[in-house]
Amino acid sequence: MTLSFSRALAVFVGVFTLLAEIARRRHQLLDPAALPLWIDDVLLAGFLLFGAWRVAADQQAGRPVLAAAWGFMCGLTYYSFFGQLQRLAEPDPSGLAPVWVVAVKGVGLALGIIGLVTALKGRVRA
Repeated sequence: MTLSFSRALAVFVGVFTLLAEIARRRHQLLDPAALPLWIDDVLLAGFLLFGAWRVAADQQAGRPVLAAAWGFMCGLTYYSFFGQLQRLAEPDPSGLAPVWVVAVKGVGLALGIIGLVTALKGRVRA
């Protein structure tokens, strides 16, 4: 796989994460007490999109930024996935079944690992 794949995946995951979290917590976005519950996903999306932009501008200089963004995502998603897994009996703010939310977060964690590996090891196209 190439660094370009990691970049394209970062754009997809960044946009998807931003839209999904806004939809999931749309009723909490103006509640200051709920800010810590959703701002991490906005930061994650922004960091991935910034990393993708840096790779587009200069692959060698952008690679560490994109890898850091994927590492940030892996850390957040790991905690989010296993925290949600422990709370399967509780309702999700989105109204979706918690098992679906866990499944999406598990796929997100897997994509984060793939993105990180390809950012670190992916071939640079000439």
